[in-house]
Amino acid sequence: MTDKSNDFEHVRQIHTVLTLHFLEGQKQAEIAAALNLSTSKVNRLITQGRQMGMVKIDIESPFQALMDIERALTDATSLDDAMVAPFVQGSPKATLQQVGRAAASQVLETLRDGDVIAITGGKAVSAVVENLAPDHRVDVTVVPLTGGVQGKYYTDVNHLATRMAERLGGKTMLLHAPLFAESREQRDMLMEVASIREVFDLARRANVALVGVGSIQAEGSSYYDLHPVPDADRKMLVGMGVVGEFLAHLIHSDGAVSNYALNSRLVALAPKELPKCARVIGVASGHEKAQPITAALNGNFLNSLILDEETAGSVLKELEGKQNVA
Repeated sequence: MTDKSNDFEHVRQIHTVLTLHFLEGQKQAEIAAALNLSTSKVNRLITQGRQMGMVKIDIESPFQALMDIERALTDATSLDDAMVAPFVQGSPKATLQQVGRAAASQVLETLRDGDVIAITGGKAVSAVVENLAPDHRVDVTVVPLTGGVQGKYYTDVNHLATRMAERLGGKTMLLHAPLFAESREQRDMLMEVASIREVFDLARRANVALVGVGSIQAEGSSYYDLHPVPDADRKMLVGMGVVGEFLAHLIHSDGAVSNYALNSRLVALAPKELPKCARVIGVASGHEKAQPITAALNGNFLNSLILDEETAGSVLKELEGKQNVA
């Protein structure tokens, strides 16, 4: 007959060892000394406790709500993954920095020596670049996905590419061309210039593409920093069904590129060329970005999306609205 008292004492000893080890963080040698046991005995008791189902590991995150939003985004879209950063109430700049840090971390986890990373301009991409802090040099080549607009630090994509290469310890190939050509014919000519074609050929097959998603709403829009547009034209764009900007191309809610004259003058890769890149990471912050992000998702332009909590909630509402209409 089994001695119940012996069973109880044995299980109680296992429980004591497990408590000291897993809850109080003591090492096996410390437990052995405190209980006057051998280290091997302590190890056996821990093993027995596991086998008896006495150890249950429950990992909780203080940011579980953000992780739930990430899962909702990937469930509702074709995204491989999403990362949602905390929203800082009343401070769009601080929120953007949160997103920049999160995206910088993912970029560093993704890049490998020998990779090509292609980037756009924009405030969000600039925030990513400024938050890059690798613990070792990464031998990458950074190239622009678009021509540049001089004037502001975030519209000059060559500046951002150079800054990123410096921070990573890699090199860059610059694109010496304006974002907007004076005509479609000039744009076609520029795209055939050997040095420009070489950069775009690299960008098309980049291992990682880091892209911003732009709004055409006057508040918070970087598109009008790229090309000032009269108020009448802005209203016309809305009337045409334009909801955002991607790779400097004005796009509709389904991700289709708008038949707008400026689009034909862009010295930039077209959104449809991005799938040739191995991984496309979209980064954005701000409630005005919800429609543009949804459009980019509808166009299947992104593999990964990094944004803040408030913006993510707005995107999910946009996606839910689309499903209800369907």
